[in-house]
Amino acid sequence: MELVNGDRGVSSSRIVCLGEAMVELTPRQGRWDVHYGGDTLNVALHLTRLGFDVAYLTALGSDPFAGPMRQAWGREGMDVSLVLTEPGRTTGLYSIATDENGERTFAYWRGESAARRLFHAEGVERALEAAREADLLFFSLISLAILPDEGREAVLALAREVCDRGGKVAFDGNYRPRLWPDAATARLWRDRAAAAATFGLPSLEDEMRLDASESAETIRKHWLTLGCREVVVKAGADGIVLPDGTLAPPEARLHALDTSGAGDAFDAGYLGARLRGLTPERAAAHGQRLAAWTVMRHGAIPERDHAAPYAAMAAESTQGARPA
Repeated sequence: MELVNGDRGVSSSRIVCLGEAMVELTPRQGRWDVHYGGDTLNVALHLTRLGFDVAYLTALGSDPFAGPMRQAWGREGMDVSLVLTEPGRTTGLYSIATDENGERTFAYWRGESAARRLFHAEGVERALEAAREADLLFFSLISLAILPDEGREAVLALAREVCDRGGKVAFDGNYRPRLWPDAATARLWRDRAAAAATFGLPSLEDEMRLDASESAETIRKHWLTLGCREVVVKAGADGIVLPDGTLAPPEARLHALDTSGAGDAFDAGYLGARLRGLTPERAAAHGQRLAAWTVMRHGAIPERDHAAPYAAMAAESTQGARPA
């Protein structure tokens, strides 16, 4: 699949990520560190750091966290013009605890989250009109889970409009059972979203919980049957099942410090490389590299440091891109 954006060039790709951003609380030496996270937000920030033009479509509350969150994302270089406000609601919040293997446990306070009322927020029609022009729209099953049915329909309608205008759609099947009344409802919306997607990014763990799927290959074939054009299955420690069904193992086995955000980092690395014309094999290597950097640091979207791979990955993508 050729994904270079024609005569506009790879660097001009406009990406819109849609979902819920939350306040992140992490225990640290008897105190709580305050940060932010959320699956689609993490992807948006990673892609911003990789040099893409990225906007985030969400709604925040009118609470004291919202303003600093917008400002922090703006400092990263992300476009916050599609971040709406829903007065009377609060920004969602979650806490993370990690065990000795870096595996995380979450607690959530999101029942009154402003993002649940995204499609009722002032300015949403203007934001949707801008989002329709995206070269890539990214959302997840969590993005759908927090919305009422009419909001879910609006997201899928947006995905179809992006495709109709020549753009691409990426969908991650992040499954959180607590957000759904039952697995059957989640499967229904998962299937509908996968059918509208160019890129499918399921994980073996989530699909096994949702569908009792027996293997990554079963998952890959199911998503392809639904109509998704390119499916990459995240198989945990075993690596990545590529669109052709082959397994790409990780370069190294890591003793993770914090696994929160690993799948999101992979998504960003993979999608960024594919948008710049790299093969799925090379794109998967980029995704694994970014995920490896992420899990060796605290938080879902760690602060950049001297070892951050963004600049090198962007340079490699540009050098390795296929000609338009």
